[in-house]
Amino acid sequence: MIGKFFYLEGAYLILASIILLITLFVTTRPFMSKDAPKKGLTWVSLVLAFFIGLHFYVTTSRIAEVKKAFNEGKSVICESRMIRTMAQSIKIRKGVANWRIEGDNFVSPNYTRPFHLARCIVDKY
Repeated sequence: MIGKFFYLEGAYLILASIILLITLFVTTRPFMSKDAPKKGLTWVSLVLAFFIGLHFYVTTSRIAEVKKAFNEGKSVICESRMIRTMAQSIKIRKGVANWRIEGDNFVSPNYTRPFHLARCIVDKY
């Protein structure tokens, strides 16, 4: 679970670190009060932790929803990073084009790249 967290939220953790460094720089300026670094870092850390945690929860919930829908035979729409011109998404359904789930990826022998379930949604139509 912790590995999945770092894989899905790694970029946001790096951005949060940069934001904390900026907060530290700003709060240690001479015109700021002596307790500004403590207050600033505490509140910014809490806000960042909340939003990163919320994003992780939403993403893992969507992954579970996509897995369930795929196993029930429903269509799933995934972002295609290979095709950057017209159709930037692909519909995936169990039993079509030999799609299967390996870990958190959709794979098919007909496609060179896998599709991560975090970049997919259930087709409602």
